[in-house]
Amino acid sequence: MTDKELKHLIESNAKTVQAMLDEITEARQERQELREGMIQLQNAMAQLSNIQDRITNLLISVDGDRPTIIKKLSAIETKLDLLLQQDPTENLG
Repeated sequence: MTDKELKHLIESNAKTVQAMLDEITEARQERQELREGMIQLQNAMAQLSNIQDRITNLLISVDGDRPTIIKKLSAIETKLDLLLQQDPTENLG
């Protein structure tokens, strides 16, 4: 093998090694971005879970402390039904 051929082979190998190193660097950057994305996703999931717990506690509190609108409407409906079932002449006489 001549010096020229050897030099060409070394340059070719150096280019190949550099290309491999570039690919490794890109792969590391992509993995780092994926890790950061996964961390952000985990944080978002934790926040959503926290919000869901707070909403549940709020609904339990509202329902337990005072009647809900549906309960109030149901009571009004019951009273109206009772009034409508009464004989109108009962109040006259």
